[in-house]
Amino acid sequence: MHGDDKVHPSAIASKNMYTAHHSKYSTKHRSISRDMMRQAKWSIKGTDLFLIHRMIYSEGKNEAILFFYYSTGKNFTGCKKFSVSVGKLIYLSPCIKIYFSMKMYLRALILISLFAYCKAPDDTYRLEDYDSVNKMDMHVHIVTDRELFVEKAKADKFRLVNISLEYTDGWNDVFTKFRYGLQQHRKNPEVVDMVTAFAVSDWDSPSWEKNVLTWLDSCFEAGAVGVKVWKNIGMVSRDTSGNLIFIDDERFDPVFRHIQKNEKVLVGHLGEPKNCWLPLEEMTTNNDRRYYGNHPEYHMYLQPEMPTHEELISKRDRVLEKHPDLKFVGAHLGSLEYDVDELASRLDRFPNMAVDLAARMGQVFYQTASDREKVRDFFIRYQDRILYGTDLGDSGERSKEQLYESIEANWRRDWEFFVTANEMNSSLIDASFQGLQLPKEVVDKIFYQNAVRWFGLEE
Repeated sequence: MHGDDKVHPSAIASKNMYTAHHSKYSTKHRSISRDMMRQAKWSIKGTDLFLIHRMIYSEGKNEAILFFYYSTGKNFTGCKKFSVSVGKLIYLSPCIKIYFSMKMYLRALILISLFAYCKAPDDTYRLEDYDSVNKMDMHVHIVTDRELFVEKAKADKFRLVNISLEYTDGWNDVFTKFRYGLQQHRKNPEVVDMVTAFAVSDWDSPSWEKNVLTWLDSCFEAGAVGVKVWKNIGMVSRDTSGNLIFIDDERFDPVFRHIQKNEKVLVGHLGEPKNCWLPLEEMTTNNDRRYYGNHPEYHMYLQPEMPTHEELISKRDRVLEKHPDLKFVGAHLGSLEYDVDELASRLDRFPNMAVDLAARMGQVFYQTASDREKVRDFFIRYQDRILYGTDLGDSGERSKEQLYESIEANWRRDWEFFVTANEMNSSLIDASFQGLQLPKEVVDKIFYQNAVRWFGLEE
């Protein structure tokens, strides 16, 4: 072995974990045998951890030499070399098999198959479990009388939290959106819960605070489980002097105290993804590129006089510092979607903060394509603080077939990503990525239990 071949401490995470490093060599196509080498022929007795370190293909000898570290405890204690004829299948664990194919360049030589040749571990779900597991999409927008969305949710064993917000028409937006949510809730109380909102369009009115608190009380009495504040605060809405209204303004404090007193949740879409401050061609996800191309009014790169991403997040953080006991769900990964490490630091700092995944799966896929293990570790470590949501909605404009196609594509794509280790592709990003295959316990929390607990919902 080379003297500089070292194992990074982060690699020591779980039993049967592996990585692979290899060089690019041109090779000819050879058929793949499905013969399997028994694990006993190459494993080291007493080991509990393997790390595939280096694979070298020798075309002349038609063999691959596999170097792997092994462990008898927490640290890697040795290194072994193992040779295998090309075309053989190496069996690593009950759920992972690696086989060697000389069909393409060596970069495609190691192919992972989790379901084609072996069953999933007992502590993980399968694709087909989607139809039988209780799930919740806690971030949807139903603004229509028809019940098609709810009917689809019932069929797929989903519960819903319908979110209201102030968009561009002040209190009219709030009243209208909440009315639709209340209507859906009353028809299907076992499926639909509601988050209300308030407006700042009358911010300078002396009765603004009283109006807000009175409205919130009426919503709580009707069954609302939370209150939404939207990105118009800090990015759009202004007082009568033309100044932007920011979320850390002291006039919001009585409202936040009232939400906390009533044991409700503040849901905050504050700021935007960091891509918003980049030119379209530099954005990391295709969905952001499409959105800001269609909505230049929210594209902060085109408006350099507006607050920076960091300024908006700092103001949000000051609210959480002032109200440490307020239960807060940061919508859209808390606008820290670009880096799970950055998001982790906020979750560590604010124990009453959780985040939802709505409309940010593209950023999750993007990071997974670069460092799957880091993303997977994040979801496992913060399994109690992440809520599944999509930002899907129904305004009554699409046909039933179009609506269901959109819902199905999102819900089933995300289920596959979280429960399998399949190689996946998505229109949200250009690169391929591998599913996280999270344990059942983690999936149950993210897809259902966390929302029930965080919003205090009935089971």
